[in-house]
Amino acid sequence: MDLNSLLLALLFGTVGMGFIIYAKNAAKLVPAFAGIALAIFPYFVTNLWVMGLVGLALTAVPFIFRDT
Repeated sequence: MDLNSLLLALLFGTVGMGFIIYAKNAAKLVPAFAGIALAIFPYFVTNLWVMGLVGLALTAVPFIFRDT
């Protein structure tokens, strides 16, 4: 991994932890699953552009499915 991949993984991991903490306090499942996915997926994706697109998509999921 290069420095850009590490920083992007750190960013998405931090957002994922925020989603997990929010989901625990609000008792919601969608942000919890999105947070877990955001924390785990950088281990499996090596391409920087793909990591960015997948991370942005997973970040948007709790906002799209806000009611559940």
